[in-house]
Amino acid sequence: MATLGSGVALGSGEYFMDVFIGTPPKHFSLILDTGSDLNWIQCVPCHDCFEQNGPLYDPIDSTSFKNISCSDPRCQLISSPDPPLPCKDHNQSCPYFYWYGDSSNTTGDFALETFTSEFTKVENVMIGCGHWNRGLFHGAAGLLGLGRGPLSFASQLQSLYGHSFSYCLVDRNSDTNVTSKLIFGEDKDLLSHPELNFTSLVSGKENLVDTFYYVQIKSIMVGGEVLNIPEETWNVSADGAGGTIVDSGTTLSYFSEPAYQTIRDAFLRKVKGYPVIDSVPVLDPCYNVSGVDNLVLPEFGILFADGAAWNFPVENYFIWLQPGEVVCLAILGTPRSALSIIGNYQQQNFHILYDTKRSRLGYAPMNCADV
Repeated sequence: MATLGSGVALGSGEYFMDVFIGTPPKHFSLILDTGSDLNWIQCVPCHDCFEQNGPLYDPIDSTSFKNISCSDPRCQLISSPDPPLPCKDHNQSCPYFYWYGDSSNTTGDFALETFTSEFTKVENVMIGCGHWNRGLFHGAAGLLGLGRGPLSFASQLQSLYGHSFSYCLVDRNSDTNVTSKLIFGEDKDLLSHPELNFTSLVSGKENLVDTFYYVQIKSIMVGGEVLNIPEETWNVSADGAGGTIVDSGTTLSYFSEPAYQTIRDAFLRKVKGYPVIDSVPVLDPCYNVSGVDNLVLPEFGILFADGAAWNFPVENYFIWLQPGEVVCLAILGTPRSALSIIGNYQQQNFHILYDTKRSRLGYAPMNCADV
């Protein structure tokens, strides 16, 4: 179990997890990311680093830090910098390069380190010791990968805790002292929740990216109407493009064309009585709601191919830009071939369960500050 909080107060749209790394254990905040696998931390000497809260991790200060050598089979799990360096000596460290969809990246040495929480200690966790780190990681010390690939923290902990983990993301505008939990293993309270729903994770197809948790959307509902979006919009193509993933490391939700346009048009049709504002960059549509006491906006939900439905409260798909004055749809479009992503903004105040053994995603409405 580990503590989770919103990074908004630190200037980030991510959720941060408190971890203790090394021996003796030192506290760091890592971004929680179910859309990637590598666990990594900014490392001394840092040649190109972003601003983080608190001191950098220094491997010299930890007796449990061990470099993985370039001849170790585990070095094959991670991509090397381009061009790859020849492995001339078995003591030579394993260099890595890891790249994200938004072009953020980290480069450094692949290593083993100990992670400690208040309840347990896990030794020999594979991590990246990042000496060159660029991108949208502001405020964090690094990233905790919770994807489905062998490098991820979730995969490395399977022998201890089984094939499931869950988290609950507090309201993103919460103070830093309002936190919730990331739980590895079965959470009995969640499994007995009366409103817990499951949808199947897509698996068994050859063209899926190993890392991602895919779900199969059938249709989208806005204001009680099933939108006319061709079902093939939601499918993974033969070359592995498209599909829909659930990703805690992406802030807003993205729907590929033509789905996004149809969703946007439905809101434009159904939102009545509030003037549209065209001057807001990126987000669309936006409405002037100043002086409105009882804001009424259409309902929004996702229907999955297996019959499950995920209905969202309005604060999970509309974002206040100026409290009490401007509200915008918190959904963006991507090209037709790109992934659709259910981001962390839409996951707020749901307790979400990733269960790879039963190949399912669970979600239950919850005031996450109470978890």
